Amino acid sequence: MLLFGMAAATLALDQLAKVAARAVLGPGTSVSLLGSWFQLTLVHNTGSAFGLIQTRWALIAVGGAVCVAVLAYVMAGRVEASPGQALPLGLVLGGSLGNLLDRIRTGGVTDFFDLRVWPVFNLADAGITIGIVLLALGLVRRHPPDGR
Repeated sequence: MLLFGMAAATLALDQLAKVAARAVLGPGTSVSLLGSWFQLTLVHNTGSAFGLIQTRWALIAVGGAVCVAVLAYVMAGRVEASPGQALPLGLVLGGSLGNLLDRIRTGGVTDFFDLRVWPVFNLADAGITIGIVLLALGLVRRHPPDGR
């Protein structure tokens, strides 16, 4: 239940933040929050991060595959009851669903967090990235590279 609660919270916050960003920001305009370091910039992104994938249907397929993979992993009973797996998987699932819904509805995602040294991103992207990093850290902690 922790996993699905985190997924629902991530999805809801992502979608609310995107609605707010579209309501407050004009396309391509920036609002400074922390000087030139952190800004809000509204971007309609039809590709993936770094432009690796540009085809809408390929991105929908990848997003759908991630959601199916997480759900299959859960259904197979592989998720531990501890928050160490449930919370990160919930972040990945919720973030993937958020961007998947956008791509299906509008052909792209609404991005608005702009660190100026990184592509503009959204809460779904942050959830996916944080979830993957936490899963990787948990894996390294359980199976250290030196074999101890």
